[in-house]
Amino acid sequence: MDGIIEVVALFLGFVGWVLTMVSLQDQYWKESTQDGSVIVTSTIYENLWMSCASDSTGIYNCREFQSLFALPGFIQAARALMIVAIVFGTFGLVATLVGIKCSKIGGENYVLKGRVAAIGGAFFLLQGLSTMIAVSWYAANITQQFFDQYYPGTKYEIGEGLYIGWSSAVLAICGGSCLLCSCKVQSPNEKTPYPYQPSSRGHVLSTAGTSVVPSHYGRNAYV
Repeated sequence: MDGIIEVVALFLGFVGWVLTMVSLQDQYWKESTQDGSVIVTSTIYENLWMSCASDSTGIYNCREFQSLFALPGFIQAARALMIVAIVFGTFGLVATLVGIKCSKIGGENYVLKGRVAAIGGAFFLLQGLSTMIAVSWYAANITQQFFDQYYPGTKYEIGEGLYIGWSSAVLAICGGSCLLCSCKVQSPNEKTPYPYQPSSRGHVLSTAGTSVVPSHYGRNAYV
């Protein structure tokens, strides 16, 4: 694999992994809409863990979700997918650090290191897909409630946390794709030549040719 592609893929995967954690901790996954409101006295915003409210003076109060089973199904799924994405990203970083050529970990077996780097790319892809599913599912529910005229609750808009999640997913998918696409089977011209080792038969023949074997028979005995 090309070393430059490996370094770029590692950088993309690392940035995507960091942004996934930032998105998970961001409080603005959804924010109450101001559409149709002339005077806005308070703003409600939520993420996967808590709901917060702030007034026009800047004072805010946050309340954590008490019961996991009382939450809607898409929030529970988004939590699980985001945590799994961070785990996949951690495995991807470790595997890529071991597999890249510029790393001294794992010796100089570049065939094995290339396979480990490809596994790291697969983990990055899984990280990106998990994050993409989580944030897209969450955003789909926000959009559905917003355009539902009969929805009785508070309507929300997409917050900055979802955009950070989408960015992290794209970076992770790009990094994993770069690692997988740069892995290729070595052609016969690229194989590492092994040092020549003469066979045992050749060694015996060469020894027999150079050694002197005493004989008690005359030349006429072979006729």
